[in-house]
This record gives sequence, C-alpha cells and structure tokens, in this order.
Amino acid sequence: MKQRLLIAVVLLVFVLNVAAQKTNFTRQDSLRGSITPERVWWDLTYYHLDVKVDPTDSTISGSNLIQYKVLESNQVMQIDLQPPMKISRITQNGKALDYNQDGNAWFVELEKTQNPNEVNELLVVYSGKPKISRRPPWDGGISWRKDENGNDFIVNTNQGDGGSLWWPCKDHPYDEPDSMLISVTFPDHLMDVSNGRLRGVEQNADGTKTAHWFVNNPINNYGVNINIGNYAHWHEVFKGEKGDLDCDYWVLKQNLEKAKEHFKQAPMMLEAFEHWFGPYPFYEDGYKLVEVPYPGMEHQSSVTYGNGYRNGFGNRDISYSGWGFKFDFIIIHESGHEWFANNITNWDEADMWIHESFTNYSENLFVEYHWGKKAGSEYIRGSRIGILNDRPIIGVYGVNYPGSGDMYPKGANMLHTLRQVVNDDEKWRSILRGLNEEFYHQTVKAEQIEGYLMQHTGLELQGFFNQYLRDTRIPTFEYAMIDGELQYRWTNCVDNFKLPLKVYINGEPHWLNPSSRWKFFDSDEKVKKVEIDKDFYVAGFQVVDL
Repeated sequence: MKQRLLIAVVLLVFVLNVAAQKTNFTRQDSLRGSITPERVWWDLTYYHLDVKVDPTDSTISGSNLIQYKVLESNQVMQIDLQPPMKISRITQNGKALDYNQDGNAWFVELEKTQNPNEVNELLVVYSGKPKISRRPPWDGGISWRKDENGNDFIVNTNQGDGGSLWWPCKDHPYDEPDSMLISVTFPDHLMDVSNGRLRGVEQNADGTKTAHWFVNNPINNYGVNINIGNYAHWHEVFKGEKGDLDCDYWVLKQNLEKAKEHFKQAPMMLEAFEHWFGPYPFYEDGYKLVEVPYPGMEHQSSVTYGNGYRNGFGNRDISYSGWGFKFDFIIIHESGHEWFANNITNWDEADMWIHESFTNYSENLFVEYHWGKKAGSEYIRGSRIGILNDRPIIGVYGVNYPGSGDMYPKGANMLHTLRQVVNDDEKWRSILRGLNEEFYHQTVKAEQIEGYLMQHTGLELQGFFNQYLRDTRIPTFEYAMIDGELQYRWTNCVDNFKLPLKVYINGEPHWLNPSSRWKFFDSDEKVKKVEIDKDFYVAGFQVVDL
C-alpha cells in the first residue's frame, strides 16, 4: 500500500511538471505571454460574455462586449481566441471592423480615433467547437460529459491554457476587468452556475434557458467559469469578518444529501482562512462550491469540486502525515485560492508560485487552526516527499511559461521556513493578513511580494528568495565536531544566502547565523550531538566527527 501511495504522489508531481520541459519559445508564446504594443495601450474595465452552449454538436457561439479605457493613442488592438474557435465579426459603434489572425492572436484595425481617457466598447462575435479537455483540469478545454443519470454535464477548465480556449478576451493575467456579466444559454432542463451572483434566468422559446451571472469584482480570465448540469442548490450564511457572507452550494441532485454533510467543511475553511488571511475577498459576489466531473479548480466565487465526497485527495493523504485524511483537499486548497490567485493574482505566468505556494501553505494553516500547531507542522513537512528540485519555481517571463511544480510543496515549505525565522506567530499572521490587504484585488509581480515580506519581517531575504525560487539546490548546513568543538557553515547556496537556523545542540535549542565561511560555536561544554529543527527546509551534512 505504501509503495502504491508513493507511486501515486510521484505521478502527481510528474503531472505538474510534465509541461515544464519546454526550452524553445515561439512567436505565439510571446504573443500570448507578453504585454504587446497592441495590449499595453488599453485597460480593461468590463466584459459582457454572452454564449450559447449546445451539447448536441459540442459548439459554443455568442459574443463578448469588451469595454476599455484608452491609456494612450493606438489604432490596433489584440484580442485572443484559440483555434478551432473563430471570430466572425467585430464591431465598434455598430460598424464592422477589419481584423487579421496570427495564430491565437487577432489584430483589430480600429477606425474610431482612440483618444486617451476615453472609455470605448468593442463587440466580438464568435463560434466554434472548442478544444476538448481530455484530462481536466490539467488539460485545458471544455468537457462534454454525462452524469450517472445520462444528463449533460458540461464544464470548462483552462488554467495555464487560458480563457481564450473558449471565449475571446485579453488573455494575459496583468489586466482584469473591473466587473463582468456572464450570460449563458443552455438546455432548459439543466442549470448553469458561473461566477458572481445570479441576476436572473430567462426561459427561451427554443427549449433553452439563459442564466445571467454578474461579477462585481475584478476577475482573472482563467477564473471565468461555466458549469452546466442537473443541479440541486442550497444556501447558508457565514457570519464572517465583514458581516454576512452568502454561501451557495450546487451539486448533482442525486448527491444532495451527502453533499450537505460533506460540505460542512466549507464554513470550517472560511473560519480558518479569515483568521489567517483576513476577510474573504469577494463578499459582494458570495462564495459558491459547485460539483463538477473533474477534481476541482479555483474559479473565482465559483470554486469547483469533484473529489468524490471523501477526505484526502483522490483517496490519498499527500502529506503521509495522517492529517491529510482529516479534510477534503479540494475544498480547502481550491478555496484557499480565493485569497491567493483570485484576490492576489500574478502579473505574469512565470510568477504562478504566488498562487500555488501560498495556497499549498494554506492547507497546513487549515490543519493548524483546527488540530494544532504540531499537526500543521507534521502535515507540511510530510508534503516534502513531492519536491523534485528539478528546475526553479519561477518560470520564464513574457512567454506564458510557469516554473516547476515544486511551486506547490517546496514553495509552501519555503514559507513555513520563513515563519520559523520570524519566530513570532502573531507577527506572521499579521503579515499574511497584510498581504491580502496591501494587494487587495491586484495583479502583482514576485518582487512586490518579496519586498513586502522583507519590509514587514525586517529581514534581508533577497538571497533567501533567490535560493528557493530561482535555484534548485537545497541549502546545506555543513558542520564538523572536532574534539567536542562545533564548526558550521552554509554550502550549496546562492551568493548572499542568509538564513538564521534553529538547531538543538546536546538537546538544547540555539539560534545560529551560518555564512559561507566556517564559524565556531562558542561553548564551554563539549558538543556531542547536533540536530536541525525539522521545520526548516534545509539539508544537514556532518563532515567531521572526532
């Protein structure tokens, strides 16, 4: 059993890294991943995505109204839509415009003069058979499934691949609309659940319905969501830090009773994460947990769930600590992304660690909140079995290329290590809450997060972040005991690596400040035993024992 579990964990990590071996980048990578001249001059303010989802022929058709503010004069706009989806018409002020396609990018020739500070609109009409996801959520696209009763069960997954897999948008994370209306037309015996709040459902004459969902906050493209199924629904109110938070749950009708019991973990999650990270970031849009036919995803205010109503992840405890079976990984992890990914969003895909490292770390904080600090530490230390140290956690900028899957367990252990150095739990909690306040509803760069942590810890951490985010080596505490005298240093490190380290010398705790040069431990008694505090993600190597 243990061997099978180990194989499962290794395979999971492989899945997270399998797309990470690319070394040659193309023009299409740059068009997708960079802030091109055709993107930089305009700022998104609003989308109205109006789509019809037709399971009879696996097509999506409709339009997207794009509202934007002109930052500087330009007459060419880049809109993104990936083949086989096609744009059929683009208009401004009712007048058809010319456009050219370059792979996934469509360049629109604007006739109206674009004057700075103006707010303009563009309507993009499109249709097609979008890419089918063969392995959601790791493979992007639309899933055209059936539930156990033969009802259509249709969902999207497109993290990494981008929202432009199925709808035309400005598909770069640096810019988000301030708000969005999502109108989805679907067979009338089903229901669509999308982001934000339901404004209403229209009955159409052709055997379809249209649901209108309004998102009252900025939203990233990959978070925009459709879930169409034979849903049952219930509602509850969470008494949170900002007042009443509407919580809505949508599950397949046959799963209603077990879902009502299992989803009691959602308020537990909200209680823990509001404690650690501050108020839930989207009170205006509410919180939803929506059943889907794949493991789950962090769609903003529409967190999707498909973990089989059981604790762990796919019936596994990915930490090997036992604590992973105390909670449903998908409910906790994907909801944690409401704070890190949806509230604080990376500016570039290379900084996806901002989403995944903090959210992976949130699992440990959830465990700690409900079962104690020792339990939380055991959970996060156990997750180290998934670290590969294969390539840096930060990816390549400007080409839509995230870093290693180590951004999950290694990034979380980096944060756990930093907490040990801060050595003040209330201060650490205030830092985590401060991050969500300082960067509320913003897209950010790695340097901003690193700078905030350095400022508020009062520590010089540039070498620390370079080591864990931009290098693959595990810093090694090298020590020697010669005639009872202890000497020590850091090796296997980047330049300027600094990390105070807690060690137990003859069973007593001591703080050391190793450097790349040998240092001596000043003590009147002979050193017989040295142990590194387990909560530091470092290696230890004894070179001499005399």
